[in-house]
Amino acid sequence: MAHMIEKNSFFSVKETPWHGLGHVIQDAPTVEEGIKLAGLDWEAETHPLFTADGREVTHKATVRTMDNSILGVVGPKYQPLQNRDAFDWFQPFLDSKQAHLTTAGCLNEGRRVWVMAEIGDPLTILKGDEVRRFILLSNSHDGTQSVRVGFTPVRVVCANTLAMAHSDATSQLLRCRHTSGLKVGLDQIRDIMNLANSEFEATAEQYRRLAASKIVKREDLREYVKRVLMLTDDKKTPGELSKKSQDVYAAILENFDSGKGTNVKKVKGTWWAAYNAVTEFLSYTRGKTQDGRLDSLWFGESFKINEDALDVALELAA
Repeated sequence: MAHMIEKNSFFSVKETPWHGLGHVIQDAPTVEEGIKLAGLDWEAETHPLFTADGREVTHKATVRTMDNSILGVVGPKYQPLQNRDAFDWFQPFLDSKQAHLTTAGCLNEGRRVWVMAEIGDPLTILKGDEVRRFILLSNSHDGTQSVRVGFTPVRVVCANTLAMAHSDATSQLLRCRHTSGLKVGLDQIRDIMNLANSEFEATAEQYRRLAASKIVKREDLREYVKRVLMLTDDKKTPGELSKKSQDVYAAILENFDSGKGTNVKKVKGTWWAAYNAVTEFLSYTRGKTQDGRLDSLWFGESFKINEDALDVALELAA
């Protein structure tokens, strides 16, 4: 497939998806509508596996019922979280008007599924610079990750995915295993998240601290990027970056000087601008495809880099 996101297996409210596929709708859908719009109205089952000589093995295959395609191989205790259950997890938020569904879809032919809902009003970091608050539930049908539920901030002016501050365990993605206790775990997570809106405000305060701190020397920015992106020196010229690292630093430097959101008053030259130069790089440049970048930013290596970028920026700003 040309894209990790299946055609018509995605919807987005009011905004055109980055890959140009799927449905753009004007109003937030209900759970029933969302499942169909995202092309997720199917189930995953586990089927036994056998050796070539007919002996059954302990592991099982996960199979998509709509076409019998094999999604992965999992352990004997694995129990699928159905797409409908992932959507239903959000129903109490929707019923209480605390949240509305904004996007959902799947990657890699249904092996990885996500649902996202926006909660509350945006938080203001600076005048004209706001951060939207989302709950993200992600799940894999191939056994490569646990069910995750957590907070995801997104900067409005550039649609960069940001990291949460680590002042409390609720700011991190929470995980549940695919076992018989899965639903109980999700109920417990819901209780935690209902009490955790304060974490967004705490994180916004960290962002505001970065926005209030100027970078005095350009060398400080260079060391920040070098540390966060683990840039390497040229083996033949000590003190000089390798060619690949030079390209990464040049891209982030351009974001810092003239990237998305730098036109907002009081942003330019701050540690907030430096952090967002990195998140813009992760969101729009790092990797070969935009859907691959999303996968990495939400679930892979870029997720960890994003966290480190915030932590190091806060450290240096202090």
